[in-house]
Amino acid sequence: MTPLLIGVIGPGIVGMPMAALLAREEQRKGAAGGRVLVVQRNSPTSGWKVPAINAGRSPIGGVEPALDAVVADTVRAGHLGATHDMADLRLADVVLVCVQTDKDGMAPDYGPLFEALDALAAVWRERPRGNPPLVVIESTLAPSSMATVVRERFAAHGLEAERDVRLGNSPNRVMPGRLVERVAASDKLIGGLSRETAAAIAALYAPVVTEGTLHVTSSLTAEVVKTLENAYRDVRIAFATEVVRWCDDHDVDFYALRDRVNAAAAQSDQASADALVVPSGGLLVPTVGVGGHCLPKDGILLWWRRYAAQPAEAASSLILGSRRINDASPARTIALAERAFGPVQGRRIAVLGAAYRFDSEDTRNSPSLVLAQLLLERGAQVRLHDPYVKPDDQNLRRLGLDRVFTNALGAALADADLVVVATGHRVYRDALPALVRQAPKAQGLVDAANLWRADAVQAVGIGYAGIGRGRQAPSEDLVRFVLAAFRAVEVGVANEVAAVAGFLNAHYAATTFDRAELDRIRELAATCVTGCLIPAPGPVHAPAPFQGFLPELVRLAAAGARGATSAPPESSGLH
Repeated sequence: MTPLLIGVIGPGIVGMPMAALLAREEQRKGAAGGRVLVVQRNSPTSGWKVPAINAGRSPIGGVEPALDAVVADTVRAGHLGATHDMADLRLADVVLVCVQTDKDGMAPDYGPLFEALDALAAVWRERPRGNPPLVVIESTLAPSSMATVVRERFAAHGLEAERDVRLGNSPNRVMPGRLVERVAASDKLIGGLSRETAAAIAALYAPVVTEGTLHVTSSLTAEVVKTLENAYRDVRIAFATEVVRWCDDHDVDFYALRDRVNAAAAQSDQASADALVVPSGGLLVPTVGVGGHCLPKDGILLWWRRYAAQPAEAASSLILGSRRINDASPARTIALAERAFGPVQGRRIAVLGAAYRFDSEDTRNSPSLVLAQLLLERGAQVRLHDPYVKPDDQNLRRLGLDRVFTNALGAALADADLVVVATGHRVYRDALPALVRQAPKAQGLVDAANLWRADAVQAVGIGYAGIGRGRQAPSEDLVRFVLAAFRAVEVGVANEVAAVAGFLNAHYAATTFDRAELDRIRELAATCVTGCLIPAPGPVHAPAPFQGFLPELVRLAAAGARGATSAPPESSGLH
């Protein structure tokens, strides 16, 4: 058997661990093992990744256990390499597409994806016929994209799906800081435009996903589940954010409330006590805001087709409403700081953490950057610090924040009279006394990352304010109210997903295999390690307001349920 040639387009946080682990599997085959070739265009910001990989160095920064070692070992053994030239994939048996997808308003932005697919298809136009290559898109796609825009992109180059190229998608569930672990241990969605293609993708990934389960399904179902997982996480953060804002206004301990509500909902985790535990409970952990590449866009991608056809329905969407709530968090963090320590205008403020997630270098959509911008606009003197982010990070430069950024913690803290911890890096959490000693002029510390309790900070001689760190225990009535409100939001999301799936099936499912059935969506979403338990749709039982407080998401859930009872049935057929 001829050794495999596997291409991976895009050596980011998705492509690099997949390339490394697939190369390790080829290495284990010995003499029969093939090669994994990473393709990265020679751009000013990312072209350096090719020589780095070929030198045996992972281009992924931050704390990534095992990844550096796997890259070094497989490159040394000749099973992993990198190139700028897409033509090197002319005879590839498999190509994983792992480029960034984004949103443009209320639609997907597929610019980088189209660039990659066009370049690949151009190379394959002269490829010998027979044994069609397998293309697996790991990038997140708006539901219906595989059957429409991806298929059509190849067709424009004369490559027909399932005849000249086999098309499938396996949306990633990776997480910065745990890339190798998550690839190996997480359940993985395997979608295809045909059952046969999906089965071929499952066979490719089976030796790599050693502890998780491979779930073979249609491309449409995989697209819906992936975008739903992140959209529902965004909703749960937004709901927790609404609750924490009320708690902060009333001096109530949000974390005590969170733990009691999650226990009552049978969705507990350990994230209240440990900022380095990834939250997976019902109520998640509200911080300075929601960042990263997925959560800010995936709800919009999930809604894309329905929004384009029925924009009025979006007014009662919990998923889209959650974006507004979470986007306001950096400004609310400043309000918390000013309530505790006075106006920020004219103050020297150290913002610790530029990455959106702890122990990561990823600044995409980071709320820390929004926070720094807002502070500057309000007349504060800002120094932004992160131990992992590079000084020439493209997002820092794009926002003009590179001029206030430093990798030197002492330089950020030396003249600060206020410290805001925006990202929960382990190095911050574990160095509280030393951190405070380096800020001799600081009057206060604002914990926007759930790193410490008030007594720990006050014990080292500095004032403290923290998101959700009220002093009063939650009452029994408050616990019951928040639990009932959370249940209403859960069902509201289920109703919304049912409506979106019904629309997609009516317009984009040509066969029974293609359909995204609600029960299957719920089943697959529940396999997400960070929690995505969607109940059955039904009536929304909204509680009465508690001391005048009723979360916006509860109102949206109730409004959506009323709209669903009068909605006309969807038409059938593929459009």
